[in-house]
Amino acid sequence: MSIWKPSVTVAAVIERDGKFLLVEEMIDGRKVINQPAGHLDPGESLVAACAREVMEETAHRFEPTGLVGVYRWHYAPKDVTFLRFCFRGKVLGVEDRKLDKEIIRTLWLSPADVKASAAARSPLVLKCIEDYLAGSDYPLHLFSKEFA
Repeated sequence: MSIWKPSVTVAAVIERDGKFLLVEEMIDGRKVINQPAGHLDPGESLVAACAREVMEETAHRFEPTGLVGVYRWHYAPKDVTFLRFCFRGKVLGVEDRKLDKEIIRTLWLSPADVKASAAARSPLVLKCIEDYLAGSDYPLHLFSKEFA
């Protein structure tokens, strides 16, 4: 019997004046848009992973303040299930630094722009924005301190 091992990821919903910070990246040979997001590293907390991924992909210093939601998505072409922890928070500043090599550029898009785009990396991109707009905001103390 095989053991199911989901790929744990973190993502950030960052809103400014009704627009959301997204990244354009190359995945499987096509340009897609996504929230700043990435994989949890061994020994890393979810909150720290989210702040790190935002910095690496957008050069924004980000402080998660709440959890938007936890999502599961199966990417059939590679038979991978992603377990995504999506955070909301605040930008503390922007640094002058290179972005991760997969990132083409950062974008500020409205929810309508995201909805109209056929380039979303997954259905979770729009779902996280919609949940954020609906007020989904769970406190970070849901996670015990050593796992947050």
